[in-house]
Amino acid sequence: MSPPLLVLSNGHGEDVIALQLIAALQRRRPDQQVQVLPLVGEGRVFGDAERAGLLRLVGPRQPLPSGGFSSQSLQGMAADLAAGLALLSWRQWRWVRRWGASGRPVLAVGDLLPLLLAWGSGAPFAFLGTPKSDFTWMSAAPTGWGGTPLADGYHRCKGSEWDPWEWALMRSRRCRLVALRDTLTARGLRRRAVPAVAVGNPMGDALQVTAPPAWLRHQRRLVLLPGSRLPEALGNAHRLLEALLRWLPRQPTTVLLACGSRPDREDWDKLLGGQGWRSEPPGAAAAACGAAAAWRQGLVTLVLGPGRFETWAAWAEVGLATAGTATEQLVGLGIPALSLPGPGPQFKAGFARRQSRLLGGAVLPCRDPAELAARLTRLLEEPELRRRLGAIGRRRMGPAGGSDRLAGLLEERLLVQPSSTARRLG
Repeated sequence: MSPPLLVLSNGHGEDVIALQLIAALQRRRPDQQVQVLPLVGEGRVFGDAERAGLLRLVGPRQPLPSGGFSSQSLQGMAADLAAGLALLSWRQWRWVRRWGASGRPVLAVGDLLPLLLAWGSGAPFAFLGTPKSDFTWMSAAPTGWGGTPLADGYHRCKGSEWDPWEWALMRSRRCRLVALRDTLTARGLRRRAVPAVAVGNPMGDALQVTAPPAWLRHQRRLVLLPGSRLPEALGNAHRLLEALLRWLPRQPTTVLLACGSRPDREDWDKLLGGQGWRSEPPGAAAAACGAAAAWRQGLVTLVLGPGRFETWAAWAEVGLATAGTATEQLVGLGIPALSLPGPGPQFKAGFARRQSRLLGGAVLPCRDPAELAARLTRLLEEPELRRRLGAIGRRRMGPAGGSDRLAGLLEERLLVQPSSTARRLG
């Protein structure tokens, strides 16, 4: 048997990617034991897999006010520190060190924090670098949003968005694999003597690409992605829906509200009722597709589908999004999106600009609801524009299948037989 594997991830998007990779690994090695330490939040993404016995959540965990985005503002950092960030990080460091003392392997998914903890474990480790891409600083900022000349110049001098201290950790003799999200970024790191590879982006591997069902085919189809962190997700949804109410549809339209367990039905009832939406039972066909509730206003019907994103995403023509990973997954399907940044802590103007650059303009940030409504009209009336932006999104995200290829590399390079000195972590 191969040794148990510890997976470290630092955020909701990283948790989603880690779960895909774990599933792919266990398809190859059904007996592989996996333990997961989410460094940010409580690891809700892994709940179903843990209940099914596919993995075990371990180590110190707690939610933080910023939702893992304390680096975006001093206010967020102060709130996280007040909530116990420093103590939490210290406890996680000590836990990973105890794991590593036995020589059992570690997989880090994310950026500097999980990479640092994996290196500090003293054990063999692999690193999947998910958030950083050289496409970001090598692409122009969206029109009217200004540039970031100092940051771009800094990255240009390095030749990579990753920093020298991260290069040093990746060069460790105990680092068995460095995998990046795209070939451009991997090539930049190889120029800095980091043996990085890019074998595919796992983000799209869970999505089901099917044609819209019959009841949707003759309607305009939008998907609404407000994010999952409360209370930010509800504020984002309020502004996206305000923009939708400014838009004047010319034919029946269905908005697919594909969310997680939060916000819940009560949250949506309160928000939508306050904006004049009328609650009604979803039609039989919509209910058969997973719709749990529906609301109507004029020619627009909004259907709620908790846990339906993987199925519903491919049915949309355009996305209205203030999410991170889900937005990237959507444009990877060739579906352009419009974003509307707010006060944060995650989806602020800087995040929206960076996301648009990363995805080559396949996501277009808007300044206010009126601009989003105008851009939505144009996108729906110009199918060629949708196709062009969608093609850019597919190229930037890359083909599906990355999880299986990465699982193969982990099997070859990291999951070796344990040494005779390996001890079970108590």
